[in-house]
Amino acid sequence: MGHNRFAMARKLPSLNALRAFEAAGRHLSFTHAAHELFITQGAVSRHVRSLERELGVALFVRKTRAVALTEPGAAYLARVRDAFDLVDEATRALVSRGARRTLKVSLLASFAAHWLAPRLGQFSQRHPEIELVLHPTIRLVDLASEDIDVAIRYGDGGWPGVDCVPVMTEELFPVCSPRFLARHPIARPGDVCGVPILHSSSTLDWKVWSEAVGVELAAASRQVKLHDYNIVLEAAVAGHGVAMGRHRLIGERLRTGSLTRPLAGAVPHRLGYHVLTERARRRDPAIAAFRAWLVEAARMTSGHASSAQT
Repeated sequence: MGHNRFAMARKLPSLNALRAFEAAGRHLSFTHAAHELFITQGAVSRHVRSLERELGVALFVRKTRAVALTEPGAAYLARVRDAFDLVDEATRALVSRGARRTLKVSLLASFAAHWLAPRLGQFSQRHPEIELVLHPTIRLVDLASEDIDVAIRYGDGGWPGVDCVPVMTEELFPVCSPRFLARHPIARPGDVCGVPILHSSSTLDWKVWSEAVGVELAAASRQVKLHDYNIVLEAAVAGHGVAMGRHRLIGERLRTGSLTRPLAGAVPHRLGYHVLTERARRRDPAIAAFRAWLVEAARMTSGHASSAQT
């Protein structure tokens, strides 16, 4: 059925007033909203009061040094933000139609080097219209304010305020160089306490493995703390100690023999890799294509390190 040209006109408040309300409601601050919109705090206040008069509803409770949303204001903000998200999504899709897209991806250097980089050709063949630009960092970027489209992070998925999709889980097991193993035989889990243990700025992987196999790491003769997981792996290859292997990242090193597994079995990790985007952009065509490819590529290489647990 076609649109009725005599239908009642939409009741739409001033766009400037809606923008001021949405920013003030998101920040719960007229001052921060003013900074975001490049207008004065007084202008934000006037826009909000004008909107309240037009709607006949109080949207905020004014306090001495802060504002809070009223119940109707909070409900209205949720609907306004959904509407703004739809407009933003439609605009981005229209502007990007027919053009080559650049997708900026923030991720850990270890994941970039050992998992994603070897597979970039597969993604390019499937999506020649999308160019990936990788930004390796251990810092958790703010997708809402930084020039980043997608982030890939290692964790439990509990990142607030973003759309988070799990990509793949991990399994853990010790690894070292064959030369190191020849000099330092490791026959059972407790033997790792007698050799240098290599770990990055986080000791969580070693903690998860040691608790699962009943080893007290406090008894280790030496623990070497390195900044990044890539450095940990390089130190293990060079024969400086035992590293905790993440099976998703070290497959090639095991195949080439630069690293070996002194013990059988693997421990499942509760952490895994996730792809993060702004909620307003979760249906962006380029982001959706990259996310879908990541999940599929992970499923295609989902072979477990071992079904047994030492």
